[in-house]
Amino acid sequence: MPHARAAGVQLAIEPLHPMFASDRCAVVTLGNALDIAEEHPAEVVGVAVDTYHIWWDDQVWAQLARAGAGGRIACFQVADWITPLPAGVLLGRGLPGVGCVELRRFREAVDAAGYAGPIEVEVFHEDVWSRPGGEVLSETLQRYLEHVV
Repeated sequence: MPHARAAGVQLAIEPLHPMFASDRCAVVTLGNALDIAEEHPAEVVGVAVDTYHIWWDDQVWAQLARAGAGGRIACFQVADWITPLPAGVLLGRGLPGVGCVELRRFREAVDAAGYAGPIEVEVFHEDVWSRPGGEVLSETLQRYLEHVV
């Protein structure tokens, strides 16, 4: 934390979907992440809001408001959840609008919480990665405007 503070960087605790609890992360809800972050100054420790990992949580909307009220939203990542998930589950993130996540509702909630930083579209999927980059970028922008904005 002292290095982050000296560099003017806000660290982010990112909750991961419970399916990753056995091998990646035991922080599985935004509320869990906020409980930890709130033990430290907001300018030093915040949370990452990644739709892929928190879309399922029935407390997520209240926790987004809580994160915003405390100045804790360090970053916002948009990723859609595709089913069935591919082997390895990490690569089940689709382009905006191809899965079940309420992306626009998340963006509106994050806006209402006061977050005004960058929005990252995060796509981890081999089928997408195998396509030409320009084509993927064009489709991502189109889908972002259609399903997130």
